Amino acid sequence: MSISKIRMTSPLVHCITNYVVANFTANGLLAIGASPVMADEASEVEEMVSNASTLLLNIGTINSRTKEAMILAGRKANEKEIPVVLDPVGVGATAFRKQTVQELLEAVKFDLIRCNAGELASIAGVKWQVKGVDSGEGEIDVEQVAKQVARQYHCLVIVTGPSDILTNGEQTYTIGGGNEIMTQVTGTGCLLSAVCSAALAVEGNPLTVLHDVLQDYKAVAERAAIAGPLGSFQVEVLNALHDISRGEQ
Repeated sequence: MSISKIRMTSPLVHCITNYVVANFTANGLLAIGASPVMADEASEVEEMVSNASTLLLNIGTINSRTKEAMILAGRKANEKEIPVVLDPVGVGATAFRKQTVQELLEAVKFDLIRCNAGELASIAGVKWQVKGVDSGEGEIDVEQVAKQVARQYHCLVIVTGPSDILTNGEQTYTIGGGNEIMTQVTGTGCLLSAVCSAALAVEGNPLTVLHDVLQDYKAVAERAAIAGPLGSFQVEVLNALHDISRGEQ
């Protein structure tokens, strides 16, 4: 299991993320043995990311100040050859978000884009009906569009949903399982992006490592759904992550 490999690696994950999920993300990373840092002050992010194992950029509550910090941190991470992950939360919802993601994609070389189908469509310039920061509605060939985006930006792409798609533009995996309650609790997708970021610090083929992480995260959802009602779901996600990272079946 690759989540258990994260515990053995104990990476420092620099997250410039949104304030809705920062606490849950930090606790989720701690649950798998990673070390989170949530610095987003532009004057310190270059120094902070220089000491990190990986960098996560999540635009959920993006503003002009954090956009500047993301670009500075991303460029420094590229310079230091530190893996960078983009979570383009709600990218299709507003012109500001679209412009921000375009600027990030131009300024920073990403190793992974982790998104839902609506966010993928927006990045690819495909028609889609957006609903806030949720996935929204539309019809696209998700696998083909994901491969197109992966080739365009020379990165891995994960599109989460009832079945997750992982591709490098050539090879593609589909990962089933999980539980739909994941979509009813805020932060579960953002946490997955952070876990994937931590996974990029693990030695091995990133495609294989991320495939295993997605399988583990589906198992986390299934365990958490069995353990209790919706109100305790976040806690059970953390418990399941902790158990799986320790190799407990």
